[in-house]
Amino acid sequence: MLARYDIERVAAHVDRAGIALRPPDLWRYHELLPVSRAGRVVSLGEGMTPLLAMRRLGRALGVPRLLMKDESLLPTGTFKARGAAVGVSRAAELGVGGVAMSSNGNAGAAWAAYAARAGMPSLVVMAARAPAITRAECTAAGAELQVAGGDIADAGRLVAAAVAARAGYQDVSTLREPYRLEGKKTMGFEIAEQLGWRLPDVIVYPTGGGVGIIGIYKALLELRELGWTGQRLPRLVAVQASGCAPIVKAFAGGASHSEPWPDARTVAFGITVPKAFGDFLVLDALYATDGIAVAVDDQALLADQRQAGRLEGSFICPEGAACITAVSQLRESGWLSEADEVVVLNTGTGLKYPNTIRHEAQR
Repeated sequence: MLARYDIERVAAHVDRAGIALRPPDLWRYHELLPVSRAGRVVSLGEGMTPLLAMRRLGRALGVPRLLMKDESLLPTGTFKARGAAVGVSRAAELGVGGVAMSSNGNAGAAWAAYAARAGMPSLVVMAARAPAITRAECTAAGAELQVAGGDIADAGRLVAAAVAARAGYQDVSTLREPYRLEGKKTMGFEIAEQLGWRLPDVIVYPTGGGVGIIGIYKALLELRELGWTGQRLPRLVAVQASGCAPIVKAFAGGASHSEPWPDARTVAFGITVPKAFGDFLVLDALYATDGIAVAVDDQALLADQRQAGRLEGSFICPEGAACITAVSQLRESGWLSEADEVVVLNTGTGLKYPNTIRHEAQR
């Protein structure tokens, strides 16, 4: 299910100039969000993260017009705060008694924090190899934390069983409800607004469950329907790790769905999703925008994580580093040109993955 809005009514009530006068958070776009009024919003100050020119890194990659949308400044340190803020706000508004979800780590930490902010109980079931710091975040927020024996699919099965046995609980795992996506799409709104309501040539996104890239695509379509941007859409790039690349394989074959990836492993743990529930929506977005799906190796992304730190002072997460590696590969292949304006998403702070830098230093 996807949330839909009366675009004509939105256009009659607000314009781009009006948006600019509002507080710099994601709720500035409230006409295109599902929470009915300001008093229902559960917030920790999320939104309007910087869009940084990465000049030195861009020159090194042969893409001088490289920009990075840096989500590391959000509450809980990752882009997951966007989906949690809107998802929890809407759940509370609808009278949900508690939320439960499977997670690779960061989503669980974010939903635990926002559920606590709303005074709502939460159950988070994490995959066994989730980063330890995200477990600590859940505990700090008072969430009920369980650890699955395997990957996120195993965690999802435990959540489904738990929700069935608990009155009033909602399963808010990836795309099991429509409102997390609405929070994630605000990345697309912000990119457009920060560029003066124009769009870049390419947007590069690390893709596991796919909610981020699906949300950005949805935002771009809504902006186009409003007439706030032009008709041309950016080419979307879905980045995965070579150790878990079901979307890349499906895209290469022109398929509409992916197949489960066996023995999925990557240091970019947030994109370790063997089979995305919304894979068809990710693939639709890629096909519709003349985009592409790219797989990158762990060794290369770790090297690019260090390069981003050395050249730009940004300690990006390994998922964000995967996007840097993808840009390098696409430039070498000729898919990207020197003239392209490229936005990469750094979806979180590298501080959540301290071992990635240490591992690279030992090589």
